[in-house]
Amino acid sequence: MGGKKSKLSARKKILIVDDSELNRSLLSDMLADDFTIMEAENGMEALAILREHELEISLMLLDIVMPVMDGFDVLATMNHTGWIKTVPVIMISAETGGSYIDRAYDLGAIDYISRPFDERTVKHRVMSNFMLSIKHKEMSDMLSDQIFEKEKDNSLMIEILSHIVEFRNGESGLHVLHVHSMTEMILRALVAKTDKYPLSVKDIHLIGNASALHDIGKISIPSEVLNKPGRFTKEEFEIMKAHTVEGAKMLSDIPFRKNEALIRVGYEICRWHHERYDGNGYPDGLKGDEIPISAQAVSIADVYDALTSKRVYKDAYPSDVAVKMILNGECGVFNPVLLECLSDIADDLEKELHTLSFGHATDSGIRDTVSHVLKSSGADVSNRTIRLMEHERMKSEYLADISREIIFEYIESPEMLKLAEWGAEQLGIPVKIMNPTENSLLLNIFSKDDITDLLNKIKNTTPENPVVSEKYLLNINGVKKWNKIMAKAMWNNDESPEFDGAVGKIVDIDDETAAMESLQERADHDARTGLLNYNAAKKRITELLATGRSRRFALVYFDLDNLKTANDVYGHLFGDELIEAIAGRMKDNIRSTDIAARFGGDEFMIFMEYKDTVVPQVKRIFERLTQKYKDFDVSVSMGIACTEKFIGNYDDLFNMADAAMYTVKHSTKNAYLFYDDSMDSLLQSKKD
Repeated sequence: MGGKKSKLSARKKILIVDDSELNRSLLSDMLADDFTIMEAENGMEALAILREHELEISLMLLDIVMPVMDGFDVLATMNHTGWIKTVPVIMISAETGGSYIDRAYDLGAIDYISRPFDERTVKHRVMSNFMLSIKHKEMSDMLSDQIFEKEKDNSLMIEILSHIVEFRNGESGLHVLHVHSMTEMILRALVAKTDKYPLSVKDIHLIGNASALHDIGKISIPSEVLNKPGRFTKEEFEIMKAHTVEGAKMLSDIPFRKNEALIRVGYEICRWHHERYDGNGYPDGLKGDEIPISAQAVSIADVYDALTSKRVYKDAYPSDVAVKMILNGECGVFNPVLLECLSDIADDLEKELHTLSFGHATDSGIRDTVSHVLKSSGADVSNRTIRLMEHERMKSEYLADISREIIFEYIESPEMLKLAEWGAEQLGIPVKIMNPTENSLLLNIFSKDDITDLLNKIKNTTPENPVVSEKYLLNINGVKKWNKIMAKAMWNNDESPEFDGAVGKIVDIDDETAAMESLQERADHDARTGLLNYNAAKKRITELLATGRSRRFALVYFDLDNLKTANDVYGHLFGDELIEAIAGRMKDNIRSTDIAARFGGDEFMIFMEYKDTVVPQVKRIFERLTQKYKDFDVSVSMGIACTEKFIGNYDDLFNMADAAMYTVKHSTKNAYLFYDDSMDSLLQSKKD
């Protein structure tokens, strides 16, 4: 009688959100024995209930299509308020399209139930996710201290990695610590000065940690360039500049943690910490607040520490001199608000960084730390527990990423294949298959040789190469088709790693080919406008130019003169609208054979073929582009180069159009000019 109550005896609450009273009634009947039911008939009512009862609600069943506010808007609001972290959401809908399901998962839903409802499936999904949520909360409470310690270790590992980069570069190992500390100082001053950049304490800490990764791309730079004393040649500088792109690529190529905030912010910093506020930086020539504030802050910190540190090619500048050089624009143009922040903290900088230098690390100390990490062995109970939790998280994330495909888990002892419910239904076999190389049901799908081959390949992976990808002819529901099977083996992190099983998926090769084509299509296009990006446009134009001298082409290159005004006066959302509107006008006024591209920011290009003259086409496009958008006067500077005026390649043609656009930009603006001989000197200076 006085025993401990079970988790379910506390009558946990479920919120059912559906505009159909019948659907709510059906779900309530299925779940009322185990849960207290709350109901809402639209998203707005659901949010009102959440505001009052968030801590009481253990799970939400959420319809997608509803009046007043649909399920996607509810999820978006829950993400904004943070409720999505405390209230698990299972989507319910008759919609089974991939885009609906993908969007639901992207917004934080943990599962998806299709109508019409099957009572066994509903109960199983709800109970499984409810118990998983309870387990997660218990583990979170139990491991809060360990996770805190692990976060400190993560920061240390980032610093160690970055110090290794600095040692290879022949620079002070303290550069990373200086940039980290100064970045946080600048951002704290920024938040105190303006609410334009709404950064939390957690955001600032994250950016500070990610700043340690800013130069990891230098690992890819040849040492003879990286450590050259004196000034770089033009060719060497181009090689050195590539460290920004290479560093970002290293982070984007991390296979399973791409959505982690540290990876996202680290990518921004690696790629764009050499951009400048006026667009004269590299590698992408971003302007103003197109540059993420994380990269802007690290950029100033990086420049300051470079100035105040001794290098093989220069002596160190005093702190006050370095600050004046940055404020005077001698190191490029920076965000005026960040320059004010630099000025505000100038008196504290030298003291802060001096303390950091002698109080936190020395060259020998850093080397000792690296050596200790490499030589240390063993793990205490806390680390083992955290590893197990991360192992489960990795599997869950991997399975979530490939949901609605045939996914499986391989367990070595006792040997079995465990399939997700959806995949088991597609194959017509149970969820658990014991002794897979001998199971008759599985051998109706695989040949014995193929399933043995697959499992052997999984077992023979290594921690360094854990992924298996093979093609097999499978018999699925009486139809024989080639499928690709991809699996990732799980290895623990002990000194002598042990195989822990694997997770994977089965993919129809035809579906995979279509998906790859779709990915390539997305990779070739600008996400905001749908226009081609620079690389894809250059490739297609180069192919057209190679078709022969008898064809005439024109390259039209332009940018918006007053996008900054649009952003400053009407806000960045309006600026984004304007960019999209310009792209729409381009699409509406070119032919299907023409090429339209966005280079990033406010720069665009059109490539078209013509017969006798291209002037009428250019005039019409220019007049259409410069029509008012809402009440905003659109101003465009446009340069045009024609193939009949030159003998050369794509780069020559683009440079001519750029010279013509530059001429407009620095004279009248809001006009167009064709390249002519009077621009030869400007063209030559750009080549030089």
